[in-house]
Amino acid sequence: MRRAAAGRTMQHREAAHYILNQVRATVDNVGDAEVARLLDLMVKAKSVVVFGRGRSGFVGRGFVVRLLHIGIPAYFVGETVSPPVHEDDVVVLLSGSGETFSVVVTAQTAKRLGTKIVSITGSPDSTLAKASDLTILLRAPTGDRQRALAPLGTLYEDACAVFLDGVVAELMHAKGATEESMRARHATLE
Repeated sequence: MRRAAAGRTMQHREAAHYILNQVRATVDNVGDAEVARLLDLMVKAKSVVVFGRGRSGFVGRGFVVRLLHIGIPAYFVGETVSPPVHEDDVVVLLSGSGETFSVVVTAQTAKRLGTKIVSITGSPDSTLAKASDLTILLRAPTGDRQRALAPLGTLYEDACAVFLDGVVAELMHAKGATEESMRARHATLE
């Protein structure tokens, strides 16, 4: 290990390698059947509505952008341009704990509207998972090493981003999208 100027051992490489390895293991635990069901729901939906809070929200916003690049109508809950949700939409909710208040309330509201709900969570017994039609479980490890190298929800959030990027590749194939066709839908005013 390298030493910092103050004599402290540098941990950034160890942390990065730990995170990469744990994200790979977490994503590898998602079954193909669940992914196939997710893809089916998304391809058949009139639009995809995504929501998460905090860093999960950042992940969700990035996913919405990629869906738009593919040509799939997609929205993030709470944006002023988001249309009403209908029963022919699918709502994708992100919460590591599955107990984030605003995400759970969104699931309950979507359920009352008759919308299909997909949760991506680290907790199979959570309120969010129980309210969902499909739960994608991204269960990351916990413990002293995780707390020291990947605190709070880092492993879930990073695994969620990587998992959803993998879903993007599947959706590209399903919709016949290419990087070139996606580039044509990329923002021109930034």
